Amino acid sequence: MPSAPPEIDAAGLIHGETGAQNLIGWTVDVRQPDGRARLYLDVDDRHSNRHGVLHGGIQAMLLDSACGYSGSLYLDPATLPQMMSLSFTTQFLAPCGQGRVMAIGRVTGGGKRTLFIEGALFDADERLVATGTGVYRAR
Repeated sequence: MPSAPPEIDAAGLIHGETGAQNLIGWTVDVRQPDGRARLYLDVDDRHSNRHGVLHGGIQAMLLDSACGYSGSLYLDPATLPQMMSLSFTTQFLAPCGQGRVMAIGRVTGGGKRTLFIEGALFDADERLVATGTGVYRAR
């Protein structure tokens, strides 16, 4: 049985759809004209590792989620079907400090249900700090 589409506010933002989103505190933007989802997180001390930078696990979570939402938009922007990660790989390129970060996904191939998607994470200075690639399937 399919789930209901997420609640999207007038600005095209999704807040608190999942427990992970509530816990970490990111916002999802699904109304950009290019059809690519963007996740925003205001990084502070709660998100840092013992080196004082954004924890790699949170970076991977943001990238994975941006890719999943981008896949949803690609398949059906009206209902945003849920996507399941079949595989996901993250590359950490630079340390990421505090401030607003943005993760964005882009579908690179696939078919009607299974998609290949790449993601990029940018720090507050718009510097690329991590990338990810994954395979996703609509549920």
